[in-house]
Order: sequence, then structure tokens, then C-alpha cells
Amino acid sequence: MMSPVYGLIYILLAPIAGGLVAGIDRKITARMQGRVGPPLLQPFYDVGKLFEKENLVVTRSQDLYALCYLVFMLVAGALFFAGGDLLLVIFAFTLSHIFLVLGAYASSSPYSFIGAERELIQIIAYEPMIILSAVGMYMVTASFFVSDIVVSSIPIVLYLPGVFIGFLMVLTIKLRKSPFDLSTSHHAHQEIVKGVTTEFTGPNLGKIEIAHWYEYVFLLGFIFLFFAFSIPIALLAIAVAYLLEILIDNTFSRVKWQFTLRSAWIIAGMLGLINLAVLYYLSGGLQA
Repeated sequence: MMSPVYGLIYILLAPIAGGLVAGIDRKITARMQGRVGPPLLQPFYDVGKLFEKENLVVTRSQDLYALCYLVFMLVAGALFFAGGDLLLVIFAFTLSHIFLVLGAYASSSPYSFIGAERELIQIIAYEPMIILSAVGMYMVTASFFVSDIVVSSIPIVLYLPGVFIGFLMVLTIKLRKSPFDLSTSHHAHQEIVKGVTTEFTGPNLGKIEIAHWYEYVFLLGFIFLFFAFSIPIALLAIAVAYLLEILIDNTFSRVKWQFTLRSAWIIAGMLGLINLAVLYYLSGGLQA
């Protein structure tokens, strides 16, 4: 049974785990590209340097928006790992990204503005699939609460294969990896003009990076729910899924926003909807 203690553990340890995931990501990416790559702890060094820099902002509201982005990402993950309502978790998760968009809009920079527009497009693209995932889990376990879903002995992924594949597709968007790294990227080719985070510097950019680490752990935890019936299998699935995301990131070039929206709605959305329709039909037939 999950409890608020797990939420507290998430708050304390998720930045460490997320930073390590980012470091491993860089290492594997470098190896795939024939490079040695930075040290495993390089993400921590980078964020440490950001907090040592002067906090330069275009408008003072950017301080508030960066802080709100971090706080609501933290709240979403804490609620998730404490076993809270999945719909409330998704609401807080989406709200955190809205604050990031508002921070980008607060600047008059055209690069920041375009990044904000693309971030909104990505929210529109991935949000339906995340909600479908929550609905599917409710149909299988009869509960929206993570605490009930995670203790269920039902192999959820076997009931929701289409939903899981759709979630993996939008996970590429959420991890900001090619071909869907439209609004910003964690790679060097966007270090100067960095989309939605162009006008964030110093401590504010450090807060955003830490929020991304919280987000990594939250998203990997979401994958865990599909395989919660077996912890070893769940951990293996998380590792394979993330390695697959890194492979996709290093294989495909960036696509246009129109393709991102169409693919997320048509491919991922239809997989999810068809899966839920079949599940509803079969459950109705079994009850009859």
C-alpha cells in the first residue's frame, strides 16, 4: 500500500535519480554517435554552474513562472508516488507546463515566443493519450487511484497493449527527443537558440532543469503502472522503453509540428481508442 512517505521520498530523491538518468542518456547517446561523452555526473555540474550565475530576467514574472513550473511538477510527482488520484496528477502535470509556456510568452524574444507556441502544440498532442491511459487503467482496475492500480495483480499491459504503444509514442514528445523535440531540446544543437527556454538563464534555467529531472522519474513511474503486477518485469520494461527512446532520438531527424500533431492524434490516439473500445466490448460481453 502506498502512502505519503513515498511522495516525500520522491521529493527528496527524484532529482538525484533524474539527474543520473540524464547523465546515462548523454553517455549512451555519445556512444551511439561514436563519442566518449561527458562524465555521468555532468548534468549536476551544469545545474550547479547555473545556480552560481547571476539571475538575469526580461520580466520579473519569469521568476514566478519558473518556480511554479518546478513546484507543480513536484506536486504532480508527489501525488503520483503517494498513490493519489491519477486525474488530479495529470491536471497538476499539465498545469506545470502551462507555467513554462507563460514564462516563455513573458519575453518579447521571437525564439521564445515560437518555442512557447510549439510547447502548446505538444501539450495538445500528448495530453489526450495520457488521459486515455488513465481511463484505460480505470477500466481494468476500477480505480483512478495509483495506490489501487499499483497493487493490482492484473497484468494491465495485456489489457491495454494499444494504449501502452500510444503512451510510448507520446513519451518521445514528453522526453523532448527527436523527431519531436520541437519546443526545446537537451542536445547541443539548440544550446544558443533553445526554444521555450531561450530567455531563461542562471537559477531560473537551473530550476527548469531540475523540474525536467522530476519529470523523468514521474514518466518512468507511469510506465511502471502498466507492469505493476511484477516489479522485476516493470523495471526491465522501464529500462527497455528508455533505451528505445534514446535509439529513436539518435535515428530520426526532427519533423514539422503538423506531423507531430497528426501522428499523436491519429496513430497514438486511434490505438488507444480502439483498445478501449475493444476492452469495453469484451468486459460487457463477460458481464452479460
